[in-house]
Amino acid sequence: MTAGSQQTGWLHRAADSDIWWSFKSSPMTVVAAVATFLIIAVAFLSPVLAPHTPFDPATLSLSDGLKPPVLLSSDGDWAFPLGTDDQGRDVLSSIMYGTRLSLIVGFASVVVAMTLGITLGLLSGYLGGAVDALIMRVADVQLTFPAILVALLIDGIVRGIISVKRHDEIAIYVIVGAIGLSFWVQYARTVRGSVMVEKNKEYVQAARVIGLSPILIMVRHVLPNVTGPVLVIATINLGLAIITEATLSFLGVGLPSTEPSLGTLIRLGNEVLQSGDWWITVFPGITLAALVLAVNLLGDWLRDALNPKLR
Repeated sequence: MTAGSQQTGWLHRAADSDIWWSFKSSPMTVVAAVATFLIIAVAFLSPVLAPHTPFDPATLSLSDGLKPPVLLSSDGDWAFPLGTDDQGRDVLSSIMYGTRLSLIVGFASVVVAMTLGITLGLLSGYLGGAVDALIMRVADVQLTFPAILVALLIDGIVRGIISVKRHDEIAIYVIVGAIGLSFWVQYARTVRGSVMVEKNKEYVQAARVIGLSPILIMVRHVLPNVTGPVLVIATINLGLAIITEATLSFLGVGLPSTEPSLGTLIRLGNEVLQSGDWWITVFPGITLAALVLAVNLLGDWLRDALNPKLR
């Protein structure tokens, strides 16, 4: 069988699958998927698509400051369709660049949380005993604190250890680590429960009989059978990670103004909101809400599609 025929056969199987049928039969899910794809594509292509480079001081002019959106005021400028902020930065370009940073932080945080949670969940469920008790007690303690509080605590500890200038240089890594360490518990508990079921099945017993090491059994045999619930959690947690980052940035402990995410843009706009310059904070807020809503709708669909009881 040639590679082309194998690819065609895979495409036919995918088109006939229950998941694809569930996806295309839900108009809301299709709209959410299209919206998510468009937002992600525009965000990561912002260096090419954005009409301006909003955070390059050489391209800014204070004379362009506080221009209103063109469709809502005769004083607008088509060079800045969504208006400008008090520094003359194009709001549309700022949103495109800010969305890219929010997505980078969101995806990276989910990867960190997923990697840590899956690893600890596999060890806890497969080894059991004292290892299981220790990991689950740590998880229980962390569950008593809101994720945003854990992230604030971790960020505060880092700020107390290093200088402000150094913190701003590595702010994106700090925020990714803080959010990732806030969300690992869900993955660990879910994977642990699945592993405790899978490790007593015949294929795992057979792998033990032929002498495979516990690590190899966990990675090669057990892990592929617990990925379904993990994918659902990761999709939903992406929206939560983006919201958490936006909240931290809005509070002033997230990304700095030189590397603005959507949360930072909303905070900067909120500072001049009382002056009537509402567009600086409203448009980034709408973008954030649309992105998180679309991702959450996809997560809800994926949870239902992978649930065998609903098929």
